[in-house]
Parts: sequence; C-alpha cells; structure tokens
Amino acid sequence: MSVFAHLVGYLADLLQPLAHGSAAAAAIVLFTALVRLLVHPLSRAAARGQRERARLQPRITALREKHRESPEKFQKALMELHAEEKVSPLAGCLPVLFQLPAFFLLYHLFSSSAIGGEANELLGHRLFAAPLGGRWADALGDGGLFGPAGLVYLGVFAVVAVVATFNYRRTRRTMTATPAATPAASPAAGDQQVPGLGALTRVLPLLSYFTLFTVAVVPLAAALYVVTSTTWSAVERAVLYRDMPGAAPAATALA
Repeated sequence: MSVFAHLVGYLADLLQPLAHGSAAAAAIVLFTALVRLLVHPLSRAAARGQRERARLQPRITALREKHRESPEKFQKALMELHAEEKVSPLAGCLPVLFQLPAFFLLYHLFSSSAIGGEANELLGHRLFAAPLGGRWADALGDGGLFGPAGLVYLGVFAVVAVVATFNYRRTRRTMTATPAATPAASPAAGDQQVPGLGALTRVLPLLSYFTLFTVAVVPLAAALYVVTSTTWSAVERAVLYRDMPGAAPAATALA
C-alpha cells in the first residue's frame, strides 16, 4: 500500500506545476489512463473474440433450433462449438477483472487515515474544493448540494450521466440490431429461454447508470478512477467495435 501511495504522490509532484492544488486528482486520472493502456491489449483481444462470436451466431441459432426441446444438449453443443472455434465467451470480462485491483487499491488508500504507521497525507489533497478522501454525503453535509464541494460532485455526476447515456444508447442499438443474438428475442429459443432473461435483456442497458450510484458512495479518488475508466471504455468501444454495430458488449461500471 505504501508503494502505491508513493506512486500517486510521485505523479502528483510531476503534475503540480500544471494542476496546482488538484495535482493528486490529476495524478489519479493519469494513473487510470496508464492502467487502461496496460489493459488495452486485452480489450483488443475481447473485441476480436466478439467478432468471432458474431461470426458464429448463425451456427448458434441453428443449434438452438436443433435442440429446442433439450436445453442441456444445446448448452453442450454450444460449449463444443466454442471449443472447436477456440472462442471464449468470457474473454470480454478480462479487462474489467484486471482493473479491479487498481480500483480497490485507490479505494483503500483514500479510506485509510494512516499508511505504514504514518498519517495519510494524500487525504489532504483535493479536486478543487472537494477532498479526495471525502464522499458525496460529506459534501452535502458541508455546504449542501450547491456548496463548493457539492458543485464538484455535480460536475462529476454530469460527466458520468453523459457517458452512461452514450453507453445506454449504444447498447440499445446493439440489441435492436441483433435480436437473434439473445435467446429472449428469438422465436427459436422456445423452451430454452432462461426464466427472467427477457427482463434482464430490458434492464441490461440501464446498468450504465449504476456508475452514478458508485460515484456517490465511494471516496472521490475512487470515483475519479471510475469516471476516467468508463469514459475511456466508451471511446475505446466506439473505436474497436465501429465496424460491427451488432456485436458491441454492454457497458459495465469499470469497463
């Protein structure tokens, strides 16, 4: 933890001439960008995997029709098809999984009053008027919704809302463009439709807005990581999936 704190402090010192009092916040944004650059090869691999799954969709639909009376046989045939084509249905999860340690490190770092037996000096850093170790509830209690710290959070919420709306619309377009890609939308699914899958399909695009809740309850430093990462993801997906409008995955809180 102390090594990670020194890294954030070092980046903040580098950015001090440019960001001044918000240097630590700028360091978190830079750190997040570096993490996303490291994870980018996995994101590209996930995009390639998504293209392969899109290519296999006609065969999957045929398998679903063939085994419409036996969900177990369909699942077995689907696994065999993925193994034969060397396609992993979980490849898209890897970018998120590799980011989780960085997120939890930031969360713990800005939630701890002491690091290595010494006072956590990072808690004194701010993004404008809002402490990086504070939460939205603290801002509401110190000046209210339109107080100095409250206005910082309103700005953060505005960015999150814009990105979430972009992801929501993209996910809706994806699901509209490929209704056959989900068993809930395919008449051939028949008895194989998973109970509740139709409702999940309708709710899935709305998960983009879950980021608003995350930003509201975590320390501002961790919120900056989430905002930066989700914004990066929105741009990255728009580029990686630009030639396959029917294969872009749904957004996640950290993706």
